[in-house]
Amino acid sequence: MATSSITTLDKSVVLPGLFADWDSIDALLDGLPESGWQAATPLPGWCVRAVVSHIIGTESFLEGIAPPQPDIDVKALEHVRNDIGAMNECWVRHLSGESGSSVLERYRALTGKRREVLRSMSDDDWNAPTPTPAGMDSYGRFMRIRVFDCWMHEQDIRMALQRPSSDDELDGPALRLSLDEIAATMGFVVGKLAKAPDGSRVQFDLTGPLPRSIRVSMDGRAQVVDDFGGLGPTATIRLDALQFTRLAGGRPMCPARAQDIELGGDKDLAAHIVERLNFVI
Repeated sequence: MATSSITTLDKSVVLPGLFADWDSIDALLDGLPESGWQAATPLPGWCVRAVVSHIIGTESFLEGIAPPQPDIDVKALEHVRNDIGAMNECWVRHLSGESGSSVLERYRALTGKRREVLRSMSDDDWNAPTPTPAGMDSYGRFMRIRVFDCWMHEQDIRMALQRPSSDDELDGPALRLSLDEIAATMGFVVGKLAKAPDGSRVQFDLTGPLPRSIRVSMDGRAQVVDDFGGLGPTATIRLDALQFTRLAGGRPMCPARAQDIELGGDKDLAAHIVERLNFVI
């Protein structure tokens, strides 16, 4: 995906969401027995320790720390699909022999350092263009993507530990920012991946503790819009907001939440879009 303009985001809105999610992950890991660290997550080949190692690896990269040299050709692993996946696997393998408490200590030290760096960052640096997983955009956009990534991994850990988020736990800044980030990509999903025909008006109605509607209009190209100018949608997709994030992240649905997906209008198009919601790297 490429962005056509630089996204300007309020640092005082994004950072509390990122820090809150780091705190939520910390709370899940605090006092976790080794069996919990070894619990399989929905991500192929990754246990809880591997997920946390990946977070450590990404934040290390942002601190300018080079990945450790792997002991095998990580690109040959079945679940590694690209260079980013290969870098992730270097950290996963590097920390695979450490105890859970040692990995948690690393996680706390690194996220503590990252908090200091991000809090002290100037507005100019925060808004400066930089390479991100969504193409060139602001550093602030990159950090909103980090919220989405870390929040998704919190849910992976929760699934592994059979501790799904309650509605109260979902009603917070991390999910709100994650949905903002996913919403920003829906033009890409509807237009590029699903190839919706011109004139389509697609509406996602998300339910749960943070309900919202996301609208995408196909008028020459797909754009996320506030409304359809008095017209109704030609296709609708209604589902739980957390389940929406699961599909967008290529994960299985959470069994603890409503799994119904209601399609309306052009149901064939709506179903086609649902099949292509997974946009993550």
